[in-house]
Amino acid sequence: MTRVPKPVTTLRGSALAIAAVGLSLASFMQILDQTIANVSLPTIAGNLGVSPNQGTWVVTSFGVATAISLPLTGWLAQRLGQVRLLLASAGLFVLASVLCGMASSLEMLVFARILQGAVAGPMIPLSQSMLLAIFPPQRRVLAFTVSSTVTIVAPVFGPLLGGWISDNWGWPWIFFINVPVGAVALATMVRCFHGRETPVASAPIDFMGLVLLAIWVGSLQLMLDLGSDAGWFQDTLVTVLAVTAAVGFCYFLIWELTHAHPVVQLRLFARRNFTVGTVAMACGFSIFLGTAILMPLWLQTQMGYSAAWAGLAAAPVSVFPILLSRSMGAGMQRIDPRWFTTLALCAFAAASFMRAQFTTQTDFATVVWAQLITGLGIAMFMVPLQSLILGGMSGNEVASAAGLSSFIRVIGGSFGTSIATSMWGHREAIHHAQLAEAIGASYPATLDTLSTLSARGMSAEQGNFVIERMLDGQASLMGLVDYFWLATWVLLALVLLVWLARPPFNAGQRAAPAE
Repeated sequence: MTRVPKPVTTLRGSALAIAAVGLSLASFMQILDQTIANVSLPTIAGNLGVSPNQGTWVVTSFGVATAISLPLTGWLAQRLGQVRLLLASAGLFVLASVLCGMASSLEMLVFARILQGAVAGPMIPLSQSMLLAIFPPQRRVLAFTVSSTVTIVAPVFGPLLGGWISDNWGWPWIFFINVPVGAVALATMVRCFHGRETPVASAPIDFMGLVLLAIWVGSLQLMLDLGSDAGWFQDTLVTVLAVTAAVGFCYFLIWELTHAHPVVQLRLFARRNFTVGTVAMACGFSIFLGTAILMPLWLQTQMGYSAAWAGLAAAPVSVFPILLSRSMGAGMQRIDPRWFTTLALCAFAAASFMRAQFTTQTDFATVVWAQLITGLGIAMFMVPLQSLILGGMSGNEVASAAGLSSFIRVIGGSFGTSIATSMWGHREAIHHAQLAEAIGASYPATLDTLSTLSARGMSAEQGNFVIERMLDGQASLMGLVDYFWLATWVLLALVLLVWLARPPFNAGQRAAPAE
């Protein structure tokens, strides 16, 4: 006789605390892996014999795979049950982490990161859902606090752990570290949820929509990753990928808008608030993640920072989110979320403007100040935008809207990372050519520099190498500055977009017009 599992219900006392720890560790592990590799990219690229730009595939491959698997979460949870799916995802995530650490080439590492991202998709939404299920109704605010604290704290440890581990243990350990964390998470969840499961049912799945989604998203991401090194549309493969992405996207739109059970609810974009909030979140998050990739790369390749010091420079971004996380909920009850979002975008823009003033002499304190201001923006960014996105949604639309906005945010972050690194490399090449032409071998300042270096005992070849190195550093900085100027103007433009949203800004109230 088949034993019927008990439902997942509220827990109390030590059982509640242990379950909350296990679920939080599962989320922590997944979020940590989104940032832990950022400061280690130069080390990974050097050890695997690839360029730093190619090293960013380690981040983008994970993000795209996570985004594509996110829409499957609801269907898989219905078919398997939330407990089984979460345990399977966490276990496979640990296994994929081991494969990442064992990789001996970039291709092997990217493949392992794709596997890791594919099984990571369900972990955060399921962890959040089950946290709400096990906390009593009167303590749901505490469940939200636990979830948001993990989301905020994990990115702090990412750069710090990634930098320290890379410098002291080697980059494979940034992935092996998931083994003990995952083991504890699995052990606690098995103990607390043994014999329990959410209801399961046979649900339809839009397989064609999912295939089309994977085709156009994967093709576009590959085009962005390969384009810079391949010369963009001068390369046949990049052109084919661009055409595949465009055609796949068009077919995807038509299919999803006409299918009875679409994998992505595109009709939600008919809601003004949803569209405004989702676009603002995707663009703002993509710039934030692009910055999180570029700054450690620049600090390590051009400014002489170690991975650990680059991690320390990046970590202050989470100071204000940690300090202000609890007060944001109270403030949202009294203040229009558009004001919070405006302040957040202005803080992002101010930090980008500061970075646009960087020079090759910029000190550690200046980098930290820019990170602190960015963190102030993050503290006021996510929660208010969620209010805009879900504003006016009915109860049965909230889950679909939250899932779709998360999908677009993750996709936007992956695309933003590739665009940022591609733009930096492209602008760096342009500036290098212009500087080399401007200061030619007969330029007085060049001759004086070569003469000075020769007087110090350097040969002509050594002197030319020093000048070339100076050109590389200046061109790299100028390319970075170009990106941050563009980011500043885009962020200011998003301020205007946010004010197109209309009240109400709470789910369950009457919807705003879908103009």
